[in-house]
Amino acid sequence: MSVAVERSQLLDAIRGEINRVFIGRPEVVDLALTAVLASGHILIEDAPGSGKTALSRALATCLGLDFQRIQCTNDLLPADITGMSVFDTKSSTFTFREGPVFTQMLLADELNRAPSRTQSSLLEAMEERRVTIDRETYQLPTPFLVVATQNPREFIGTFDLPESQLDRFAVSMDVGRPDKAIQKTILAGMKQGHSPDHVKVMASPDVVIALQKETADLTIDDAILGYAIDLADAMEAEGHAGLSVRYRNQLIRLSQAAAMVAGRDFVAPEDVQSVFYPSLRHRMTRLDISQRQAAVDHILSTVSLP
Repeated sequence: MSVAVERSQLLDAIRGEINRVFIGRPEVVDLALTAVLASGHILIEDAPGSGKTALSRALATCLGLDFQRIQCTNDLLPADITGMSVFDTKSSTFTFREGPVFTQMLLADELNRAPSRTQSSLLEAMEERRVTIDRETYQLPTPFLVVATQNPREFIGTFDLPESQLDRFAVSMDVGRPDKAIQKTILAGMKQGHSPDHVKVMASPDVVIALQKETADLTIDDAILGYAIDLADAMEAEGHAGLSVRYRNQLIRLSQAAAMVAGRDFVAPEDVQSVFYPSLRHRMTRLDISQRQAAVDHILSTVSLP
C-alpha cells in the first residue's frame, strides 16, 4: 500500500471518528482538519451551546494532542495564560510555572471577553510558537494550535480583536445549528457514548507533525500559485481587506491542506476556492458579516481560472 493511500485512509478515519460525535456538520469538521494540516489557528464565531468546545475537544482527542481550555473573562491576566515566575522561599530563587498555553491545542473560549493586554499575550505564541516572560524565552510544544471562540451576538463586556490578532487566524467559521432530525440524533447520542469524551485516539503528535510536513510539500503548480495571489490582490483592490504576506502564505498552505483532505496529491483550483472565504471571513472587518460571502463570490467570479 502506497504512502498516499495510507495517508488518505488515516484522514478518512479521523474525519469519520470526529463526525461520529460532532454530528451533522461534516463541512465544519473538514475545514477544522484542513486548518490543522496547514498549521493554522482557528477562530469560531457562534452562539454559546453550538458545539464549539465539543468540536475542539473531539479534534484534539482524535489527533492525540494535549488539550487545555481557558475561559476568557474581563479580569483574565496575561500570566493566567502564559504562566509566571514564582518565588521559592526554600531556595530563594524564582521558578517558572507554565500556564495553559504550554499545550498542543489551546481553546481560548470567548477570547473577545479578555482585555486587550491579555489578548496580546497570545500574539507571540500564535506567530512564533514561543512566549517571552521576564526576558526569558520558552518554546511551546509542537504542534501548537489555537482554537479561539467568540460570540458575535453579545457586545457588552467584550473587546474587539485587533487586526494583528485576526491576521494570525488561518480560518474562521461558524458551526451552525443542525436541523431538527440531527438535533434528535445528537441528544440520543449523548446517552449512547457519542460525546467528545468517547472519541477514539486515531493519531499522535508525531503523526500530526508528519502530516503537516507532507501538506507543506504537496505539489502546487506555478499557475495555481499565481491564481491564489490574483485572488488576494483582487480582494485587496476592492478595498474590503488589507491582506498581508502572512495571509497569502496561509492561503497557499490551506489550499494544499484542502487537497490533502480531498485525497489528492496536487492542488487544484477548487482547493483554493474552497478555502478562500473561510480564510477571509474574519479579515473583512470593513464589511458587515452579511455582505462578506457576496464579496468573495464576486472576486471568484471575476478572476480568471488558471
